[in-house]
Amino acid sequence: MKTLLLLVLTLFSVAAHAVTMEELQQRFGQVPVLRADFSQQRTISGMAQPLNSSGNLLIAQQQGLWWQQEKPFSLTLLLTEKRMVQIMAGQEPQVVTADNNPQMFQFNSLLSALFHADSKVLEENFALDFTDQGKGAWKLVLTPKVSPLNRLFRSITLNGETFLNSIDINDMQGDATHIRFFNQKTTPATLTDAEKRHFAS
Repeated sequence: MKTLLLLVLTLFSVAAHAVTMEELQQRFGQVPVLRADFSQQRTISGMAQPLNSSGNLLIAQQQGLWWQQEKPFSLTLLLTEKRMVQIMAGQEPQVVTADNNPQMFQFNSLLSALFHADSKVLEENFALDFTDQGKGAWKLVLTPKVSPLNRLFRSITLNGETFLNSIDINDMQGDATHIRFFNQKTTPATLTDAEKRHFAS
């Protein structure tokens, strides 16, 4: 009887900790500030060697996403609700808004939705296949269902546990991008003065 009870409790514990899309969205929504390092590898058709890059990023619920590539060259990408800014050393910043480039700006909201696991925005653009991988791990496969996304991407796959750990992008030209995130930190829970300057207009 005792063995049976332990088995039932164990099964209940496993079921109770199964990850769901709703839980994931709630979990991500409770993190006001997330900092992480990233490494990115792009495999391009016709090129013998993949392209590697690395850097760090900052995601702030109220401000947006700040992406800083350090290697092989400096590249800064800033995403907020109103604009997307790309800055390369020695060049004028490229600013994209919903007014001057609505199609490109659409990717702004999609990137934010990816990092926040925003199911509403994602479901408008993709067919979602969410699976619990066990032991807190999860996988979300996004298959584009609207234009122009379905003309650009075959699939986007997100893998994670407590945090988003990787993104794999396969496009219609046969190219692939693998992004890995690590050293995730949620403290301090507010932006430092230096981080606030990243989002200053």
